[in-house]
Amino acid sequence: MSHITSDDLQILLERALGTRGFGPAHATALARQTVLSEEMGQASVGVSHVFDYLDGIAGGRINGHANPEISRPVPTMIHVDGDGGLPQTGFDLAFDTFTASAHDLGLCVFLQKNTTLCGSLGTFARRVAEAGLVVFAATNGSALLAGSGGSKPVFCTNPMAFAAPQSGGPPLLIDQSSSATAYVNIRKAAERGDAIPEGWALDADGQPTTDPKAAVSGTLLAFGGARGANIALMVDVLAGGLTGANWSVEAPGFMDGNACPGTGLFVLAINPVLVTPDFNDRMAVQIARLSGDYGVHIPGLSKEQAQRDARENGLDIDAGMLDRLRAISG
Repeated sequence: MSHITSDDLQILLERALGTRGFGPAHATALARQTVLSEEMGQASVGVSHVFDYLDGIAGGRINGHANPEISRPVPTMIHVDGDGGLPQTGFDLAFDTFTASAHDLGLCVFLQKNTTLCGSLGTFARRVAEAGLVVFAATNGSALLAGSGGSKPVFCTNPMAFAAPQSGGPPLLIDQSSSATAYVNIRKAAERGDAIPEGWALDADGQPTTDPKAAVSGTLLAFGGARGANIALMVDVLAGGLTGANWSVEAPGFMDGNACPGTGLFVLAINPVLVTPDFNDRMAVQIARLSGDYGVHIPGLSKEQAQRDARENGLDIDAGMLDRLRAISG
């Protein structure tokens, strides 16, 4: 491992991404999200995931100079055509208008199509919650996950995220996939040669497997059986159908070929204080009660602490990956 500050990592990522063909706005957006993911302890969608984006632009699956087209069908909707680029860029461009509209009008929905995968969905939700809004987000991707009763991939891991602000503390933040585990965890297990638990995946013949290499060429399974698969379907409707993006089953692969997955991102923001003026205070009391009196784990709080520690003390990143980024940067 190698020690690096968040600021230095941001600079290194921007240089590497720029060298490989990402325009300045795109490099900044992806680097910012990557640093935040590392700070929050989500290494699987941190620096290691950047190399997937670098492979994507080299393979023609990502437009590094995309020009997102933003429209407003009605005041409470923002629709973005991502032009085959990064979803982080379109979200950044619309963020101020999106959150201001939600504050002024009570709610606003951000709908984006024609992009590649979005990395950590929780980073999108957290930013909106930090702006004082309750938020629900969903995104789809290339098919990896079997539907209810099926053995062939028809959905991506189709994550969803939820966040809500509280007074005097970090937002509640729930970020989870519809699959029994994230695809990157199976891929890492395959790289290490480790077995995976039963119930995570099927092999190419549709049989249950604990071999991660067989799982990579097979199909992931939803958490909770039909219930998780139904959530994956719901996410696909919101992120693929409603946005006008590709359904997961239609999306080109994000790891091979030369076509953008063309998938979507759905983010709904609600201003809670227009209905419940003391919402943030009530959230703080409820979080304290659940965690203090009932021992409930509150998602998001540990990520906030991890971020503070990282910003004060720096990050530990795999030295080989940092060396690769420095070599790319020249």
